Amino acid sequence: MATSSHFAIGTHPQHGLVAAATDPAIPPQLAHWLLTLERFQPVPDTPGLFRLPDPERDGSRRAARAARNLRHLGYAVHTDYNLASEDSPRPTRTNLRGRLVQAAARMSPQLRTEPAAKLSSARALPPKPAYAPTVHLHATRSW
Repeated sequence: MATSSHFAIGTHPQHGLVAAATDPAIPPQLAHWLLTLERFQPVPDTPGLFRLPDPERDGSRRAARAARNLRHLGYAVHTDYNLASEDSPRPTRTNLRGRLVQAAARMSPQLRTEPAAKLSSARALPPKPAYAPTVHLHATRSW
């Protein structure tokens, strides 16, 4: 591990994916806060060592994301070679994306409008009467 790095993220034979603060200038409370913010959990027997829970659940991508986030905060992070290649974005789900694009491009059946000719024949207006109906209004005072 390089001495110029602030954090190191790698694999441990017993604990799986682990992270630790390597710079003595970083207080243990700050390292604990930053690494738990990235979803690492402290290893009970080893102070200063944090493990990533469920490494089989896309652990390498989560560890690479933690390294990227720490670098974004201005810290130098040393990672194992297999995690350095994980900085690529996660694979796209083209099948799902294709179905979403098709659904977005299709018009909703709820918003579908009927042609104007069909609407006018379906809803005929009554003919106008030849006479004008008379409305009788009575003037009443309410005060």
